[in-house]
Amino acid sequence: MESGDGANEAGTRNRAATRNRVSASPRPNVSAPCSSSIPEVQLFTDGACSGNPGPGGWAFILRHPASGKQIERSGGEAETTNNRMELTSVVRGLESLKRATHVEILTDSEYVRKGLSEWMPKWKANGWRRREGKQFKEVKNVDLWRRLDELVAKHQVTYTRVAGHSGHPENDRCDELAVAAYQKYR
Repeated sequence: MESGDGANEAGTRNRAATRNRVSASPRPNVSAPCSSSIPEVQLFTDGACSGNPGPGGWAFILRHPASGKQIERSGGEAETTNNRMELTSVVRGLESLKRATHVEILTDSEYVRKGLSEWMPKWKANGWRRREGKQFKEVKNVDLWRRLDELVAKHQVTYTRVAGHSGHPENDRCDELAVAAYQKYR
């Protein structure tokens, strides 16, 4: 099942609810140096949509805890889905990194989590197709999943799920930015 982003699921305010190591392939990421020799960042992400499909927005906050520096980015599309916006927020955040980095992705999206940790290896093995009944069909949002696969291969990525709309400051800020981005299309 590919639907659902988990944005309205109950959960704790703290981000310790779910934490997973993500790898782009079954073998270790040999292109990135040891985690102690690369920078560490936190990538907070969110996507939003008014209607599904409808106008949508994405946003991320990228924070470098060692220096305290952070950037916020957001954007939107006139006609899209919530899942595309959730994916786009992660893709845009990872694209903003200039070198191999240890990235902790913090998001409320179960779609992103399951896609990265459970579905993507199977999709790749099946030529970016998913089983639907007795047939194989193209993966939805395959362009974004392929790009995400390329980006994850460049970095050491962990995933932490945060509960959406629960008072988590960075998640709430990303939601605010994503909503403002799609409102430009209404």
